[in-house]
Amino acid sequence: MRVSHVALDDFRSYRHAVVEFAPGTTVLLGSNGQGKTNLVEAVSYLSAFSSHRVSAEQALVRLPLSPDEPQPGGAVVRVRLVTAGERETVIELEIVRGKANRAKVNRTQVRPREVLGLLKSVVFSPEDLQIVRGDPQVRRQFLDDLLIQQHPLIAQVKSDFEKVARQRAALMKSAQSQLRRGFTPDFSTVEVWDDTFAQLSAQLSLARVGLVEELRGPAAHAYEEIGGSPRKLDIEFLASQGNCPVGGDLATIAGELKEILASSRMKEAERGVNLFGAHRDDLKLTLGGMPVKGYASHGETWSVALSLRLGAFELLSRDGDTPILILDDVFAELDSSRRAGLTRMITEAEQVLITAAVADDVPQELHAQVHAVHWDPELGTVVGDE
Repeated sequence: MRVSHVALDDFRSYRHAVVEFAPGTTVLLGSNGQGKTNLVEAVSYLSAFSSHRVSAEQALVRLPLSPDEPQPGGAVVRVRLVTAGERETVIELEIVRGKANRAKVNRTQVRPREVLGLLKSVVFSPEDLQIVRGDPQVRRQFLDDLLIQQHPLIAQVKSDFEKVARQRAALMKSAQSQLRRGFTPDFSTVEVWDDTFAQLSAQLSLARVGLVEELRGPAAHAYEEIGGSPRKLDIEFLASQGNCPVGGDLATIAGELKEILASSRMKEAERGVNLFGAHRDDLKLTLGGMPVKGYASHGETWSVALSLRLGAFELLSRDGDTPILILDDVFAELDSSRRAGLTRMITEAEQVLITAAVADDVPQELHAQVHAVHWDPELGTVVGDE
């Protein structure tokens, strides 16, 4: 799988741009702040409708270059995707301010969720250190983005769960207010939501635990290749409700969660939040049995984050089309041994997109095509041949 062309309109720092990519490795070279990452972000965004940099879609729409210029109403990303047998597919996503996004495949209008799964990519960036060091939300997002690329229908499950969780949390906030005023909360409405909440939560957690089981081996292997450490990487899924085994029964797990919710109702009301559910799942990372967070060195932390992404790359490659591998400003952060290990492993990708501020940061053995990226005060970001 590779992208042959990318066209952007009003996306991030790009007023308008059309960039052609050759097979193999391409380096986007330019000083910091010129717009290199914005281009690869556009490609990766089509994979799971998720950015590795921001959570709000509004940030993806270009800001005016001058006070006199009107605010763009949205941004458009178009890519020409080439898959096995040189089959070409044109994917277009329009990100509209304040409205639902619009999508096309080969110029035919489709629902945006029908785009999911067509383009697969794996992005490694400096922000990935937060998968190891950050809050559980970052680790859940990592798992969910990978899940959506494997099984696009899980995007709807996640969206439905988040809506129900917000509604239930609002009810718990109301119950908290009643308690503070000396009243006994009426939980009848909460009970109505519990069944749907438990079903969706169990479905999402079961998908996550299955993914972690698949990812464990590839991630450990990647760490052995690049980590430079005798300690073994292991990953474990931690379900909020405790019991969520691989291949578990959906009805059983949902039923157990409903029981937990019923017995914890007053505690949740006192806190005004949902204390249990898929929104509190986590991923445990260990090296040699010790938690990575708080115990691993800076180099080991980089290696763990990179190994998770390389493990994801292997999983997505199992269906025959290797995903596009994006390395966003990472070679500068790696020592020589880790650079060498990463270089060996990325040779399996049909297409690698690399951003770099300094050409010497990119190993010469990659034999990359180079595009120069720079900022123009009137045109925005411009991409040209080096």
